[in-house]
Amino acid sequence: MQIVELDDLIDLMKSISSSVKEKLISKYLKKERVNFQSKSTDINVLLNRVKLNQKNESRKKLYFSAAASTGLILFGLIIF
Repeated sequence: MQIVELDDLIDLMKSISSSVKEKLISKYLKKERVNFQSKSTDINVLLNRVKLNQKNESRKKLYFSAAASTGLILFGLIIF
């Protein structure tokens, strides 16, 4: 009686292991679904972003020019 139960147990373990293998393999073989959703962008948002970037760049240029001018003036005062 134990031999029959042991054989059944072995068969059960084989079927479980094969199903687990199949699940693991199928996970890697599945192709990802590509969702093609049309993304719309508002032109006003893009234009506002460009304006902000230009404003920030002009501020940076102004700060750099002010720092360079101050440096030159201080250097000139120290030498003379």
